[in-house]
Amino acid sequence: MTEHKTVPTGNSKEIYKLRLFVTGATPNSTRAISNLKAVCEKYLKGNYELEIIDTYQKPLTAISEQIIALPLLIKKSPLPERRLIGDMSDMDKVLKGLGLLTD
Repeated sequence: MTEHKTVPTGNSKEIYKLRLFVTGATPNSTRAISNLKAVCEKYLKGNYELEIIDTYQKPLTAISEQIIALPLLIKKSPLPERRLIGDMSDMDKVLKGLGLLTD
């Protein structure tokens, strides 16, 4: 069994800039929003900006970001930029994608 450590963020002044692309109020989109908000509040409280973009309402934004699958989370900062596809229910995958989990 692999042991993981979460990187403490309480002292970090770096703001995580996140963009979550969804498609309306579909079950997958709703789950992704709920799961991501829970992760942010638990691990990034006070250190994140989350923008939720409905591709039905803002199709040009989705095109400019070259979205190929939804729901999609883009971590804009801190660098490197990362993209995660899915409903954000795989906690290890989300934490690794955000750079909050180390092996």
